[in-house]
Amino acid sequence: MTWAVTPSEKLKSVRARLGITTREVSDFSQRIAETEGNREFHISNAWLTQVENSDSVPSIFKLYSLSAIYRIKFTDLLLIYGVDLEHLAQSQLVSQLPETHLTNVEVYDAERTLSFPVRFDPGFNVNNTSLLARLIEVWGEVPIALIQHLDIRRKQYGYVGLRDFTLSPLLRPGSFVQIDSRVRRIQSMHWRTEFDRPIYFVELRDGYACSWCEMQDGYLLILPHPLSPQRVRRYAFGKDAEIVGLVTAVAMTLSSPSISGNGAARLPERP
Repeated sequence: MTWAVTPSEKLKSVRARLGITTREVSDFSQRIAETEGNREFHISNAWLTQVENSDSVPSIFKLYSLSAIYRIKFTDLLLIYGVDLEHLAQSQLVSQLPETHLTNVEVYDAERTLSFPVRFDPGFNVNNTSLLARLIEVWGEVPIALIQHLDIRRKQYGYVGLRDFTLSPLLRPGSFVQIDSRVRRIQSMHWRTEFDRPIYFVELRDGYACSWCEMQDGYLLILPHPLSPQRVRRYAFGKDAEIVGLVTAVAMTLSSPSISGNGAARLPERP
């Protein structure tokens, strides 16, 4: 049977590896308390002994002192007690405020890494709508400071091609979308506005589409935005078209792609 290592045991093992006593920790923390002008930074010998042998949780002041004395990052000490600051953004999403406010995206530990694509398929064409995972050739470890909250291995992400104006201007060409692949059926529901209407990512025989969808007599209809130059497309469902999933999030610029002679996208004329 494997026994879980408790936070107190982890804390004690850090001190043991450094080869210092609880009394030495007390002396060092006394100097920190004097420098900071706050007695809360001081760690007594008796207090540290109690923390290392019980379920007691240090205050932020004492964690600060331990971080300085043990030469361990403050974020790592918090992790010992089950607090991961990188989850703050996720926690903000589940505690949304009713009023408009400024927010921030902050990296608390720039040295942490995550798996991220470091080489893409050379055949990737920015003009075509594609599933991002199928464009990746090589994965590598990238510092988390470079990119956050993107988990391509566990979630589906799509790219709306620069020549795909199906839902423009609601969903602009060049947008990235997050896809919930658990939802693969067209939802029969009523919506008040176009912003409430479900958007689906669809795999076709010759590519992909990102649009509103409807089922009609066994056929999947790809429905464009009323202001789009595209027309309705009709595919045999299960044969020529499959639902990849429901689009749950969008990242896009607010400026329209420009037309240029170097291959950049341009607004097509209605056929």
